[in-house]
Amino acid sequence: MDPFSGESELVNITTAFYTHAYQSVLDFDTSSLSSNNKPLAQTLKYRAQIALGQTRDITNTLSKSRDAASQSLLALAKNDLSTATELADSPDSEDPTVQICAGTVLANNGEYTKAAELISKHQGSLEAVALLVQVHLQQNRTDLALKEVAAAKRWAQDSLLINLAEAWTNLRVGGQEKYQSAYYIYEELASAPGTQSPTAMVGQAVAELHLGRYEEAESALSQAMESENAYVQAVANALVLQYVVGKGTGDKAKELAEMLRSRDPEHQMLTDLAEKESLFDTAAAKYAPKVAS
Repeated sequence: MDPFSGESELVNITTAFYTHAYQSVLDFDTSSLSSNNKPLAQTLKYRAQIALGQTRDITNTLSKSRDAASQSLLALAKNDLSTATELADSPDSEDPTVQICAGTVLANNGEYTKAAELISKHQGSLEAVALLVQVHLQQNRTDLALKEVAAAKRWAQDSLLINLAEAWTNLRVGGQEKYQSAYYIYEELASAPGTQSPTAMVGQAVAELHLGRYEEAESALSQAMESENAYVQAVANALVLQYVVGKGTGDKAKELAEMLRSRDPEHQMLTDLAEKESLFDTAAAKYAPKVAS
């Protein structure tokens, strides 16, 4: 049974993992799990540690393990493209953990086609479907993302992961109806005790922003930023909101930019802003008055 299935005894830990409630994953008591599910739960705990930046702990724990799943986890912890590529090209590519972890590394490094080829080898994995949707959206292949969602809904209609994947595609496709649908999905996640997380609140805020409901978006982002370490994506989207409402040069925008820079100096939002500022300066220089000496 897929661990992300609502009928699985792993449903609580997987729900916490995919809504980015990583500390809840680490705190999850696995003592009562069946022998078949304990290894799957432990893999989620390793991945939660990686997501929280505890990569040294993962390296120390798994450095002597030679099995493919452990190697793919190490590759994920180190963002090791070479190892991920080797695993993708080996018979171990049939391993579900390899497909997800190595596939994530490949996608993170822009190897979208190879990532999609690897992840597509899955056998009925809801997480693989969700990851494929993310990869296709990164490729700007909204058509393929929609196709994956439509196919998965035929056999996993009420799955959290498929609902999330549908919300992602709706936000990319756009339009009032699609934005509203995405909002409903995130609102339900953000309000339900089992799926409350900064990620759900940020998703709700993004949908609100697209719908032009700026005060509501700001409220949701403020809640998300109250989480431990001021959730990075909440800060980034709060900064976006400042630009949308015409306050991109104000004190609050500057404060948010510094907050984002302190937590993730390489964040795409900062990179994009720096690039656009440079392009603007270059364009402006062409029209600067030339005064003869």
